[in-house]
Amino acid sequence: MQPIPAPSRTDRRPRDLPALTASHAAWAVGTALAALALRAIEPGPGLSGPAFFGMLAMAVPGLAGLTLLWRDGARARLAILGIWSLASVITALLSGGVGGSLSGYLLMPVAAGLLLGAGHRGGLRLALLGTVASGLTALIGMAAALMGDAGVALPFTAAFTALSAAGAMAVALKLAWERREEALVEAQAAVDRVEAVLLSQPGLTLILDPNARILAAYGVPPISLPVAPLLADGLIAAIHAPDRQSLTTALQSAANGGEVQVRLTPRTALDRRVALLVRRMDSPDGEPRLIAQAFDATEAHVREVALDTARAEAEATSRSKSRFLATMSHELRTPLNAVLGFADIMRQKLFGPLPDRYADYAESIHSAGGHLLDLINDVLDVSKIEAERYQLSLERFDAREVLSDAMALVRPQADEGAVHLSAVLPAVPLPVDADRRALKQIALNLLSNAVKFTPAEGSVTVTVEGVGPYLELIVADTGTGIAPEDLKRLGRPFEQAGGGEQRAQGTGLGLSLARALSELHGGRLSIESTLGEGTAVTVRLPVHRIGAADVEHAGAEIIAFAPAASQTLDS
Repeated sequence: MQPIPAPSRTDRRPRDLPALTASHAAWAVGTALAALALRAIEPGPGLSGPAFFGMLAMAVPGLAGLTLLWRDGARARLAILGIWSLASVITALLSGGVGGSLSGYLLMPVAAGLLLGAGHRGGLRLALLGTVASGLTALIGMAAALMGDAGVALPFTAAFTALSAAGAMAVALKLAWERREEALVEAQAAVDRVEAVLLSQPGLTLILDPNARILAAYGVPPISLPVAPLLADGLIAAIHAPDRQSLTTALQSAANGGEVQVRLTPRTALDRRVALLVRRMDSPDGEPRLIAQAFDATEAHVREVALDTARAEAEATSRSKSRFLATMSHELRTPLNAVLGFADIMRQKLFGPLPDRYADYAESIHSAGGHLLDLINDVLDVSKIEAERYQLSLERFDAREVLSDAMALVRPQADEGAVHLSAVLPAVPLPVDADRRALKQIALNLLSNAVKFTPAEGSVTVTVEGVGPYLELIVADTGTGIAPEDLKRLGRPFEQAGGGEQRAQGTGLGLSLARALSELHGGRLSIESTLGEGTAVTVRLPVHRIGAADVEHAGAEIIAFAPAASQTLDS
């Protein structure tokens, strides 16, 4: 909402013009009629010759003042004042100067300046210019009196000009005084309107000096911060002692030109909060001032405390859940290993032959148990990471060995799906300081996902290299790809992409575990994917150790794993 502008002086011109133009018209008519009447009643030769025309000249400014009805403004009024001054000079020259019968008209520029400047923006300047013009006219009149003859004495004319000039001066002074009173009333009304707005605003506005002493207070104060104690004791005394340092810092920052918001506790209401917004205010008198707005912030404080409490409870619940999963996963893994062991004994017929039907059951038990064990291991690792109980075991090793082992484990899955699996590895050792098991788990999870979601005759390529202090691992496939809306969710536990058939192929833990293990190493995992074209997952870990042997290598070794039916080795 735009503020409503206060009425300016130019908005008051229509009210001034009637009196101003009426005064000029009355002067013009009265002076002209008086000239004709005095010409007839003056004894002897009467009013005639130059004196008569000098009196008629004084009627011209009155006619010029009527032009204000068509065009008003500072320049127009200044021009009319110039006409008054010129008419006075002409009258002085024609009537014998200060000793002549029309000497009273020498004061008319002063009266005209007061009259034209009453209630106008440049009123003082017009009054000063009128005074200067009268002084110059008087000097010219003195020169005319010394150089020429004063002429015939005209007592009635002299009396009329003196009285008319005095009357014009009285009218000008009265009008100027009325306009001044009106201006003061309007200024006070404007101040009253501003104060009414300030006093009724929903909040407390304080005007402070640099020492936090309250100079003025407006508006509705918060319940916990009444105005009377503020004015008596000051703002700092009204704040709880532990928060006073924060208030002092905020006031200093605001005095330096900043805008500061701080939340404080009132000394008399420790269960409530007050929000204080402070900024510097440029005072018209040049004195440093601060303006502060105070609002009740108790509800916002209560909401924030509730959110903090809920967040702490949620984090505690999450940690408890993670600890429970870690414990239960460990407890489940022990009997499951026994089940797998017995199933493997039966599957290998170590204690004698079994019927084919029972051999198939043993194979199914071993396969399902292995899948369940992998799932429990993933849950155990994720739970340990969330519970902040996972500890990296750092050692120096060749990253190529880990990548080769991971690819060997994934190879049967790739052969079964007729997926071409290949790797681009450096020809020389790639030393890293990392957790061997964690790096293998990252590579294995990414490779398993890539092979799982790549159709037959598709390809999965693994690239690993050292880029400065970083080990960069890229797993790219030509699979189904990931939709943009699914990319935002991936990386969190149990989040999966694709349709129901794709979701049924996994649990959503592999990618989240790879991301968590990457972040534990101080690295990051990023995904680029195009739906229907494929996906590239990049892992950058700051674990690479650059040595002399690493710099002097001339190429890379390409290892290819193709389907069993057409296995080839490319170099």
